[in-house]
Amino acid sequence: MDIDRVDAAERRGTNSTKWDGTSAKFGADDLLPMWIADMDFPAPGCVHEALKKIIDFGVYGYSFVDDGYYQSFIDWEKKKHGYEVKKEWLRYTPGVVSGLYWFINAMTQPGEACMILTPCYYPFMDAVRDTGRKLICCDLVNTGGHYTVDLKKFEDTIRVNHVKLFLLCSPHNPVGRVWSRTELNGILDICKHRGVFVVSDEIHQDITFGGHRHIPAAAAGDYDDMLATLTSASKTFNLAGCKNSFAVIPNREIRERFDRYAKSIRVTRGSVFGYAAVEAAYRNGEPWLERILNIIAENYRYLRDTLMREFPGITVSPLEGTYLVWIDLGAYVPCEQLHDFIQNRCGLALDYGEWFYENRADTHVRMNLATSAKNVGTAVSSLIREIRKLPPS
Repeated sequence: MDIDRVDAAERRGTNSTKWDGTSAKFGADDLLPMWIADMDFPAPGCVHEALKKIIDFGVYGYSFVDDGYYQSFIDWEKKKHGYEVKKEWLRYTPGVVSGLYWFINAMTQPGEACMILTPCYYPFMDAVRDTGRKLICCDLVNTGGHYTVDLKKFEDTIRVNHVKLFLLCSPHNPVGRVWSRTELNGILDICKHRGVFVVSDEIHQDITFGGHRHIPAAAAGDYDDMLATLTSASKTFNLAGCKNSFAVIPNREIRERFDRYAKSIRVTRGSVFGYAAVEAAYRNGEPWLERILNIIAENYRYLRDTLMREFPGITVSPLEGTYLVWIDLGAYVPCEQLHDFIQNRCGLALDYGEWFYENRADTHVRMNLATSAKNVGTAVSSLIREIRKLPPS
């Protein structure tokens, strides 16, 4: 298989959550799905070959994790992000979202306050609520689609609500921000001063555009005693189904607390297939990734330029990171009509902005651009066609 193959696959009929799960999520199965964050591109050929080798061998018994798996990640972090990771810092989680739950349980008590910056990937809110903690939301500042952190409001929210844990999303999903070192230092210095433990979700760390460079939160300063990082090859190389993610925990005491929790639920190791896929991807998948990033960037430019040329009132947030574009249709479509407009008129399955807030109406949609140019073109054409039919506001 060509390691650089990047043609979008036909995924209908494969038990794909994205393609075959639209009926359960949206009540219809004839929508073009551009919602959940996975790619429509086959994983790198090196992953296929690594998995085929295991399958051909035919024995799937108990096994231990080879040092090569850890070293592939350590080498990737150093090369791509300048972050020097040590093997003893690394722990397994089945996914980054699982890791959020584990850290909340390990580092806080029921009823204690955990904070997020909204709009934010909605499983962050689920993780806080489902573990019996108190959800605290602090809104980002939206300036024409570009989002920033009001540090005074951030600190005041922590102080007033006695926040114990902060879930950082970096790069930020859904607004597409790649936080600068100055922004990270401002956020993390406040958390350090206030005694707030930070879990940094950096699953989109390898998907950045326009000269923006991801800075690992742990590498932004002296934060090892109050911060842990969650990341994975799943978004980078489309491996979400392999259920293999990393928790990076430099502090020994925090590692021990994490280990006690992981042992209490008897989940400390993953599948041999996940380990093999991840190691292969980190070792040999970079040429594939470079081509994928070019496709996503071109999809974004086409969507942004076409929509905003046709309808200047639409706001398309700058895509600094992630493959998820944040679009505000509020100048044309009222909140109460958004679901009907997107699904019944445009025939699209997108994430709605209200899902990324706590109990708030919103006129944004989030669209997944990690798909074919044809699918993006269809979605953009549908939006343009149906907006043109709307009565003047």
